[in-house]
Amino acid sequence: MSGPQFIYHMHQLSKIVPPKREILKDISLSFYPGAKIGVVGANGSGKSSLLRIMAGLDTDIIGDAWAAKGTRISYLAQEPELDPNLDVRGNVELAVAETRALLTKFEEVNVKFGQVSNDQEMQALIAYVKSLSDG
Repeated sequence: MSGPQFIYHMHQLSKIVPPKREILKDISLSFYPGAKIGVVGANGSGKSSLLRIMAGLDTDIIGDAWAAKGTRISYLAQEPELDPNLDVRGNVELAVAETRALLTKFEEVNVKFGQVSNDQEMQALIAYVKSLSDG
């Protein structure tokens, strides 16, 4: 039986920004499932760039970087990325729209659970809820 597989891997990764400034040079790292990491460094040393690359938000790199299949990486920017055409409420509504839509679907399904008349309908609803949870 093989050992644990990496959930994230970077090999000889470099990042160059204009005008030819190398902010990451020859970075190699790997994480096992359950790893807890910290990224520490001086301002401008490439910490945010490294995290953006790990989250798949920056693919303009030299070298390899990949997450294992089924691994989800999220990134929270240091500075909020707001739509300048919206007011505060509009930006908040935009930020929670996906979660609100998912909650609405779950509420609709909960009502349907009370109306199920046979096992086939129940199994279909359970499968639908699972698809919402996994999505």
